Amino acid sequence: MYEQVRHFIGISSGHAARLSREQKSRIVATCWTAQMFKHFENPKPGYVADWPDLPSWQQETDADIFEAIEKSLS
Repeated sequence: MYEQVRHFIGISSGHAARLSREQKSRIVATCWTAQMFKHFENPKPGYVADWPDLPSWQQETDADIFEAIEKSLS
């Protein structure tokens, strides 16, 4: 998931910084879901829930994760 987000930030040529926190959160959530399907045959529904179905604390955490990865690359 880290590599997916890092690559996304890299190919945006610095413009990912212009994304809203919600957009950043959605990217992390989507990358997480893809990794769950990659590594688990039948992941728990909560592990692959669509972004709008995530609790607000998880949405905020996902945005924090994106921003931490973003900061580590600068």
